[in-house]
Amino acid sequence: MIVRIATNGQYVLDDDQIAKLNELDNAAVEAVDAGDEARFQSIFDEMLALVGSAPPLDGDELSESDIILPPPDLTFSEAGMEFTGEGLIPG
Repeated sequence: MIVRIATNGQYVLDDDQIAKLNELDNAAVEAVDAGDEARFQSIFDEMLALVGSAPPLDGDELSESDIILPPPDLTFSEAGMEFTGEGLIPG
């Protein structure tokens, strides 16, 4: 699956990485719902690190991203608009 970090490129994640990313996504929604900015930031940093550790998509290859993470400088206020309901990853 191809995941983009906004402003930072695309990465190819395997099924195990996507499952972990989905767990983190759900935890991020819970942190936002609870108003826990510190916990959200920790989880979001972990999400970015997980995606960033995956192999990057070849720069010459044009592919649509399956998931787009917000940019690393996302504010907690902005997170409230992104991490709602099922989060960034449905299911």
